[in-house]
Amino acid sequence: MKGVILAGGTGSRLFPLTKVTNKHLLPVYDKPMIYYPLECMAKAGIDEVLLVTGGNNAGDFIRLLGNGREFGLKELHYTYQDGAGGIAQALGLAEHFADGGSICLILGDNILEYAIKDCCNRFRHQGQGAKILLSQVENPKAYGVAEMEGDRVVKIVEKPKEPKSNWAVIGVYFYDKNVFEIVRTLKPSARNELEITDVNNAYIQRGEMTADQVNGFWADAGENIDFYLKACNTVAQNGANKEASSK
Repeated sequence: MKGVILAGGTGSRLFPLTKVTNKHLLPVYDKPMIYYPLECMAKAGIDEVLLVTGGNNAGDFIRLLGNGREFGLKELHYTYQDGAGGIAQALGLAEHFADGGSICLILGDNILEYAIKDCCNRFRHQGQGAKILLSQVENPKAYGVAEMEGDRVVKIVEKPKEPKSNWAVIGVYFYDKNVFEIVRTLKPSARNELEITDVNNAYIQRGEMTADQVNGFWADAGENIDFYLKACNTVAQNGANKEASSK
């Protein structure tokens, strides 16, 4: 399995901190934000990673991360996303890199207390389709929310006005090779982006979606300035990306 980390976007929700840099280069406690998803990948045994970035600070990632060897990666690749076309559009840039295999996609502002190795292994055993990770949140209106029937996800609604659960779809996804065919069928949303929620709902309609619940804390460091502060404090108090994959 190969890994894809998305670290583009304009960072407008963290302005003015992002006026002169990409938000994923901001510190979260004692490390740059982008270190956390890279370490998460490496500890899950994913050693070939593609970093998708954009904007005026793309070169800063290369200067900071180099070839990824210090994180335990075998190869760290880079590609550039023009503009802000959405998560699914950025994912589509990874098709050649995936080379017909499955991928783990992590949004670059996600910070997990524990590694995701067990989730990776369950997806490998699953063999096809997709897997998403879920975490209970206090403000589900800010996220894609999973509507559940028992342990089964039946639908994902993006930023619902009246959430039917508090299970947020965090920015960690597993997809088989068919994800790129799905991306090519998508139409831009009202905000003129290709939405990852549409990708996930396509897998749900096919009956090929599973979901795991996150162990330990999950922090979204890029949602807004308050979430960013909370992420920094949470990491400082608890640590992140522990060696263990579960409690």
